[in-house]
Amino acid sequence: MEGRREHGFKMIRRVLWVWIATCWVAGSGFTQGSKPVVKAEMVLASDAVHPNSTVKAAVVAEVAPGFHINDHKPTLEYLIPTEFKLEPSEQIAVKDVIYPKGTMKKFAFSDSPLSVYEGKVVFGALLQIARRARPGVYTLRGKLAYQACNDHACLPPMSVPVSLEVKIVEHSVSLKRVNADVFKQI
Repeated sequence: MEGRREHGFKMIRRVLWVWIATCWVAGSGFTQGSKPVVKAEMVLASDAVHPNSTVKAAVVAEVAPGFHINDHKPTLEYLIPTEFKLEPSEQIAVKDVIYPKGTMKKFAFSDSPLSVYEGKVVFGALLQIARRARPGVYTLRGKLAYQACNDHACLPPMSVPVSLEVKIVEHSVSLKRVNADVFKQI
């Protein structure tokens, strides 16, 4: 019973510390301002797609130096996970989203290392093009939701919009592989 109570107090202290730090950060002018902490762009594995096919897409995110964002499956339950979401359309469905494994890193505010993303991070998606999709250019929209932190404090949760122009062509048109360096990382 004593051990459980002590664990509960530690958890409450951690949550309180994160909350206090977040309030301090918000009140001290330490904000993302005009320079975003996370930039993201979306790319395809080919220059076009065929109807009734599956294609790989990716979001390449760049986390600013000195910051990290939480893993999609955070180490501690109170941490906000990073999520990559896409809006399906009549022509393009989202079959799967692939998250990279985070890096374990120790911070002053936690007794144990946390799984985080830093620097360049690649998130993958498997898209299904509709069987009856007509040739044309379609926009796929989504967002990368995250909470950026440094070694001492966290910013409020944010999201960065992403979009991708998907060109659907007839089966008689050859496709060219592109962005191979990105897709090697998934």
